Amino acid sequence: MKLMEIISPGAIVPKLASAARDDVIRELVDALVSSGAAAASIRDELVARVLERERKGSTGFGRGVAVPHVKHPSVTKMSAAVGLAPRGIEFNSLDKQPVYSVFLLLSPEDRPEQHLQAMEVIFKNLSKDTFRRVLRQAGTLGEVTALMEESDSQQLAG
Repeated sequence: MKLMEIISPGAIVPKLASAARDDVIRELVDALVSSGAAAASIRDELVARVLERERKGSTGFGRGVAVPHVKHPSVTKMSAAVGLAPRGIEFNSLDKQPVYSVFLLLSPEDRPEQHLQAMEVIFKNLSKDTFRRVLRQAGTLGEVTALMEESDSQQLAG
């Protein structure tokens, strides 16, 4: 599984308009809905489920990244949105630092193995200092896409 297989075309937000965690989650769910990755009819439920997950424990894992995620029976394909916050967002991260890069993952409820594979691909990339730095510096859709594609091609080579 590669990043560009997960990331929904049209759901990359190089400059998030929102500055608060809950609003960022809404903005990224909206990006997934507008890209066709999720039906508009389940938008509010998806937002509620992601926020509920955040209340149980932050998905702000530290090092400036967060990976909120949710499974839903109406989601048919693994899809992620990517949002960048140049000024940083308070995400209640484990390291108490602001979050600059958010990957929001929607998964079909009946495919837990695929969900784990997608999380593994996302974390494998986010664990690399260079990937996080270049992602944080990306200012355009093209720059974010190029980074994801380059990372995917290196994954194949390695």
